[in-house]
Amino acid sequence: MATRLVRRCTCLLREAARLAPAVSPVGQLRLPQGTQKPLTSSATSPSSRLPGLLSEFVEKEQVFTPYTGRQEVEQLIEKATQPEELLELLGSGHCLQQNHAALALIQLSRLLSEKPKDKAALIQDARFWQLLHLVNSQITVVWHGTLVKLLRSLYTLGLPATSKDLRSVEQEVRWRMRRLKYKHLAFLAESSATYMQEQGSRELLAELLVHLERRWAEIEDRRMVVAMMMKTGHLSESLMNRLEDKCLELVEQFGPEELRKVLVTLAAQNRRSVPLLRAISYHLVQKPFPLTKSILLDLAYAYGKLGFHQTQVFQRLAADLLPHTPSMTSSEVARCTKSFAFLKWLNLPLFEAFVQHVLDRAQSITLPHLCNMLLAFARVNFRPEREDPFFSLVHEKLGSELVGLEPALQVDVVWALCVLQQVREAELQAVLRPEFHTQFLGGKSPKDQSTFQKLLHINATAQLEHPEYTGPLLPTSALVPSPSALEQKMTPLQKELQETLKGLLGSADKGSFMVATQYGWVLDAEVLLDTESQLLPLRDFVAPHLTPPSGSQPLPPGAKRLAFLRWEFPNFNSRSKDLLGRFILARRHLLAAGFLLVDVPYYEWMELKSEWQKSAYLKDKMRKAVAEELAK
Repeated sequence: MATRLVRRCTCLLREAARLAPAVSPVGQLRLPQGTQKPLTSSATSPSSRLPGLLSEFVEKEQVFTPYTGRQEVEQLIEKATQPEELLELLGSGHCLQQNHAALALIQLSRLLSEKPKDKAALIQDARFWQLLHLVNSQITVVWHGTLVKLLRSLYTLGLPATSKDLRSVEQEVRWRMRRLKYKHLAFLAESSATYMQEQGSRELLAELLVHLERRWAEIEDRRMVVAMMMKTGHLSESLMNRLEDKCLELVEQFGPEELRKVLVTLAAQNRRSVPLLRAISYHLVQKPFPLTKSILLDLAYAYGKLGFHQTQVFQRLAADLLPHTPSMTSSEVARCTKSFAFLKWLNLPLFEAFVQHVLDRAQSITLPHLCNMLLAFARVNFRPEREDPFFSLVHEKLGSELVGLEPALQVDVVWALCVLQQVREAELQAVLRPEFHTQFLGGKSPKDQSTFQKLLHINATAQLEHPEYTGPLLPTSALVPSPSALEQKMTPLQKELQETLKGLLGSADKGSFMVATQYGWVLDAEVLLDTESQLLPLRDFVAPHLTPPSGSQPLPPGAKRLAFLRWEFPNFNSRSKDLLGRFILARRHLLAAGFLLVDVPYYEWMELKSEWQKSAYLKDKMRKAVAEELAK
């Protein structure tokens, strides 16, 4: 069939060459034979007498302009440096066909990308609208890649949402959606999603996201999947799931920059995709590619924000960051310290380097950065070797500026100083004065309740650890535990501990469970022992740690009050048996209040299999606590 078609066309072309006049007008098609005459599309040409196929061929020939002309116009568009040069193409005798008008609009948006005043003037120019109407008249023959760039350009030029020309281009994109390549869809989503939301083109955006999700298997480029995760992943949950799957498939090809972008994107969207995080962590550990300072900081931030623990990654981050500390800014040091504190990862050489960095720049470091570092140190209970000059700097910087901080931050800073045993009387008074703490009384939001809980800890520090402190203190009415303090979900360790203690005590009046103290701490259990280590009924004796105090009889001479404290896995620093600063503060307060502590850490309890072993373990812990007290 193809052979017959070629033969017929050859015959027709020979007949046309024989009948054509000697001189051809512009628009001629020259045949390769030197003796043949050119084919013309002139109205006076005898081609009207040719058979139907040839006549149709000649009529269609005039639609296509010579390539050299198109190339010249495109070069003028590309080389234009002023909008006026592009608008003058309309009246300069150049024939703008097919993509030329669209390319001119695209170039206009590039030239005016950072000139909002010029955009407003352009929209008032009649030549701009003439150019836009010309595009609409040829919209069906605009190439796919040019079409998506044209729509993006119209958005950036600030056309009104009611513009018919804009709606026409959007409709053309919707009609071609199935035929567009995936890279065109991705480009449109990355560059125009925000404009679509602002311009009221939500239907087009929704349809675009559906096509991206359905055709996700067409993604083959790692740069494309990373860019889509950053720019469009937050717009659709199902699309983001597909992108994570594709990212997991291509992660082996990622370099450090792609890994950084993916992690930061996950952190920004708070998506804790464990399979993807594990794969990224594996490649960060196994591949020897160098990591720059900015990448290291972003990785530490992302892992901290997501709370994803991977020991080998943290070790590499800390080791690679250590040589960079002299060149880091105070902001970067504070940010990095905060990230590692969120991870509960205490790397002593790195943290000591951070302290030295602060001391070397004592005059230039700002109070917010210093506060962030102080809170981070309190979280992991880090006490620097050069603590005297460091905390002297902290108190100097706080000085009169403490009262100028945001109220919740004031409480956080003083609480951190309490944890690190560096708080001063003036700082205690600043947050315990009635005109300050009343704003947090009765707060219902989780943030207000957390802040008030820290105020209770600060009040306990003033009472128990600073005997010279003269006031003010929180009012007695504020020390009554809130119901939410005892409404937490019971953990398996807590349930087993209570069941074992109930069997050990034998009688309900010999012990109390979930005891909320006026110091802001909740005891897992409390018992009272006499000098013979026999259990006494708790309700009969005075309990000054409760609010309001219960009981009427004073404690018998030599009686011991024991507090049971369970320590779960999250209460410790990562890969360590050292408690976090918050729980170190709890132990100090309860010891100062006269309790003997029976610590029940998770890693010891997990080794106990039978009820007999658990009972024997608790009895042994109680005996050791009493013996240590007697040894003092």
